[in-house]
Amino acid sequence: MSRNVDLPGRIVASADALVPKLVELRRRIHSEPELGLHLPATQRTVIEALSGLDLEITEGRSLSSVTAVLRGAQPGPTVLLRADMDALPITEAADVPYRSTNGAMHACGHDLHVAGLIGAARLLAEHRSDLAGSVILMFQPGEEGHGGARLMIDEGVLDAAGSRPVAAYAIHVGNAPRGIFLTRPGTVTASSTHLRIDLAGRGGHGSRPHEALDPVPIAAEIVLALQTYTARRFDSFDPVVISVTNLTSGTGVDNVIPESVELTGTVRTVDPNTLSRIEEELPRLVEGIARAHGLDATAALDTGYPSVVNDEAVTRRAMETLRGAFGPRVVEVPRPTMGAEDFSFISQQVPTTMVLLGAAPGDGAAPNHSPDAAFDDSVLGDQAAALALLALESLR
Repeated sequence: MSRNVDLPGRIVASADALVPKLVELRRRIHSEPELGLHLPATQRTVIEALSGLDLEITEGRSLSSVTAVLRGAQPGPTVLLRADMDALPITEAADVPYRSTNGAMHACGHDLHVAGLIGAARLLAEHRSDLAGSVILMFQPGEEGHGGARLMIDEGVLDAAGSRPVAAYAIHVGNAPRGIFLTRPGTVTASSTHLRIDLAGRGGHGSRPHEALDPVPIAAEIVLALQTYTARRFDSFDPVVISVTNLTSGTGVDNVIPESVELTGTVRTVDPNTLSRIEEELPRLVEGIARAHGLDATAALDTGYPSVVNDEAVTRRAMETLRGAFGPRVVEVPRPTMGAEDFSFISQQVPTTMVLLGAAPGDGAAPNHSPDAAFDDSVLGDQAAALALLALESLR
């Protein structure tokens, strides 16, 4: 028994010793980012990093995923640990020696997620004698809008060890203070809904707008109206975010009024009833503004990722486990983040806990998805230790 009492200390010490190698691995992945569902170089790097650990490794069929099963010294239940692997189509601005130069960027920290899970795999293999059960290591492409988690579920990741996981865990880095673990029972992320608005007017000469039906100022009016709609139609304690992130119009010629404008963006909510209301009301708002100016408009909403909902019992136990190793650095947050995650598809089928780990390199760090985003990869020891401890504790 005394051997297990000191398990958190032994895991943390082992993780600290791994940090230099994990940092090297993370920076290698960072310098070679890949997009979407097909990440052949990243997949090869993961398989190479897992070599020698006595794992049952399966590669994805329809995507470049890696599923590895680690069997403990004793039989028992199964837990799942997940890391996403894909980057974003962003040109990196951060001035670091391992900067990406291929037009893509790990601006959401997925390179740390991969390295952290590799570290957890090494820790669990090292402490296999303390493990009663199996651990599924889920290395997932396509989190950034491609639903890679759902595809891996379809390909059998939840059954890879022969029994469904009793719990699943993921740690996501962000620009919170370094080394702080943030989570909560219940809803922990927003749902993500794609918004598309098409405006149809009548083109003409830029010097004679009265002869045209210019869709550009109407598009601007709609963008502002959406912000008023969220601020004035919803309770401030029921968070709603609508962000128009792309506007497409015109031919590049400055004296031609375009015929149409396309707007796309994202809608974030945490309450399904709120989303249902937006799906009913928002198209009427957009169409009404367009009609008032003699234009036609359509608005379509397509829900992508539902909210990640942390299981109450699993998350309370996870927080207790993490506090045993990291003390007051484990914080229960009062509300969900408005970010979205396809770990939600796992949380719909398995009791889950998702945790945010602060990795800001200093004050004023740029947010995730910024070309200036940067992460302090010295947190990789904490990340690896936390994942390993969550797996071990779930299988005790």
